Amino acid sequence: MSAVANPATVAECLRMGAGFSQGDRAWIVEQFATLDARLASFHADSTELELSVKDREARGQKVTLECWIAGRQKIVTTSTEEDLKAALHDCRDDLRRRLNDSKTRQEPRNNKHIREMAQPVPAQPTVDGDADPVRSDAETA
Repeated sequence: MSAVANPATVAECLRMGAGFSQGDRAWIVEQFATLDARLASFHADSTELELSVKDREARGQKVTLECWIAGRQKIVTTSTEEDLKAALHDCRDDLRRRLNDSKTRQEPRNNKHIREMAQPVPAQPTVDGDADPVRSDAETA
């Protein structure tokens, strides 16, 4: 994996949406600190997070965390946990899982198009000069 010059962090990329104030920001950044390791592989200038809550502290509250990363599909995680802290953790953990899944889909072993574009490594010749020892066994059998 190549190093990113300006890695994304929650503190740098998080916007507070409806239901949250800037006063909540420090506490929320602390709750989302474990996302920093996952976000570090993306550029900060091409990564955005937005957190919002509907009906905060009410029985039917809904917390939504949206993530935009350039070149990838938007990821939206939600939680209807009644406890705000539990809802934040639920959204955070779901986002981490979905970022991992997205990253895995981008890797060559799981992406047929990228895998086919990779250059094949030529086989090393064996002692008898045959390039494929399995094939030579099959031919002599």
